[in-house]
Amino acid sequence: MSIFGTMKTSVSGMNAQANRLGTVGDNIANSSTVGYKRSSTAFSSLVLPSTQGSYSSGGVETNVRYSIAEQGGIQYTTSNTDLAIQGEGFFIVSDLNGSPYLTRAGAFQKDSNGYLVNTAGYQLMGYPYGSNPPAAVVNGFNGLEAININDFGLVSSPSSQGSFPANLDKRADPVTVAANLPGANNATAVIGNKSSLTAYDHAGGKVLYDFYYTKTGTNTWEVAVYRQDQSTNGGFPYAATADAPTLVQQKVTLTFDPNTNKLKTTAPASANSITITDQNDGATPAQTITIDMSDMTQFSSDFTPGKGIIDGNAPSPITDVEIGGDGLVTAVYQDGGRRPIYQVALATVPAIDKLKPQNGNAYLPTNDSGVVTIGFPQSGAFGQVYSGALESSNVDIASELTEMIESQRVYTANSKVFQTGSDLMDVLINLKR
Repeated sequence: MSIFGTMKTSVSGMNAQANRLGTVGDNIANSSTVGYKRSSTAFSSLVLPSTQGSYSSGGVETNVRYSIAEQGGIQYTTSNTDLAIQGEGFFIVSDLNGSPYLTRAGAFQKDSNGYLVNTAGYQLMGYPYGSNPPAAVVNGFNGLEAININDFGLVSSPSSQGSFPANLDKRADPVTVAANLPGANNATAVIGNKSSLTAYDHAGGKVLYDFYYTKTGTNTWEVAVYRQDQSTNGGFPYAATADAPTLVQQKVTLTFDPNTNKLKTTAPASANSITITDQNDGATPAQTITIDMSDMTQFSSDFTPGKGIIDGNAPSPITDVEIGGDGLVTAVYQDGGRRPIYQVALATVPAIDKLKPQNGNAYLPTNDSGVVTIGFPQSGAFGQVYSGALESSNVDIASELTEMIESQRVYTANSKVFQTGSDLMDVLINLKR
């Protein structure tokens, strides 16, 4: 047995316990850090070749492991931009240079430039929401951009579709003279039932459209639509004006099934929508608004217009932002309007615990972790996003204190081995004297 070898072995043991104590210290220091994942020290032995009758002591080496895949507790907050993930997945964030990282630290707040930034300074990434829901690029970070709320502060959205159901009174008297129908746009028009619907043009201006419902025969009705600001003293005829130089005039015929008193679906089927074409705001192509009327009925009851629903919004500042469990970021405007603006994406890797930790509870993919896969919350293997909540660290203080005491004891024992080896060396030196 080599005395020097014994001393070196004890030194490796003390170094190993010092590394272990370092991970314990990190865990305790970050026990209140949002999204922090505990680290631990794994030991492996180093064995040196020995000859018969002589043992060569080896040593011990350490390997730091991270419990990144282990879920932390969910704590609720008062900020709706605080985000937590329940289940698998990481938020995709970027630094000031635009480099992407993965993180579970979801304490995001809007900075002075309108970006959602967490406490480590990373910007939350997402897919911009256009006229259609975005699609995820599953094998890369292409298409993602930093979510900026200020970009949508005063953005209007023109109306393009809506619905306007109503019950038309089957007992109404029909208008049989074509010139007297509202669709003919004459001063002699017989006005039966009328209702109005507000829409928005490309500049966000409010435009009122008048809907006229007139019975033309057994189970048939005419629906005529005009732009209200083109009416003459609030009635017919409608005519172009200086503010609206092009006349808006559309009409369709509804046919009801006498057995169900709903729109006829068998041949010849009834029209079930009306498309308003309005080119008065100067946009190219002209604004078209399709109004769904498939829920219209014809019962022997008073005319009852239903709740009109239409998309679009007037220019209005954003007062709030809502983030759903599916990651949809919705801007809430001062006038009550709502608009989806981004879709938060999540990322994962096959070997989560092999990700490389970075400052600020961020991670980088490695060869050992595998290829990054990107998707949306609540789809596939990805978990759900909770707004107004944060994921706490997965550190157990009691376990860490236990490890600290154990590490201290083992370190002391290794030091005793070193001290004993040193004493033996003194004995050998004294023999020479």
